[in-house]
Amino acid sequence: MEGIRDLLKNTLGQSLNSLGDEDRLAAAWPVACGKTMAERGMIVGYHDGVLRVRVGNAAWLKQLTSMRGQLAGELSRIAAARVSEIHFEMKR
Repeated sequence: MEGIRDLLKNTLGQSLNSLGDEDRLAAAWPVACGKTMAERGMIVGYHDGVLRVRVGNAAWLKQLTSMRGQLAGELSRIAAARVSEIHFEMKR
């Protein structure tokens, strides 16, 4: 299963070249963090390497925050966009 995931990551990265950074990051989000986590957070902004993600509840906010560094690295690699920081915010 992990081999398929790596293949998808590489293929997705190559197919997103014509999109802007924020769109590439949004498309890469479910691949970088997995379907379950991706459904709990939504990319709402990107500027100068800082990605903003809105999260539905405190439990998922804590989980995603604990994976911030890993997610930033995966998103950068897949989307070929610099992600120096991820700011998570609670959905209102």
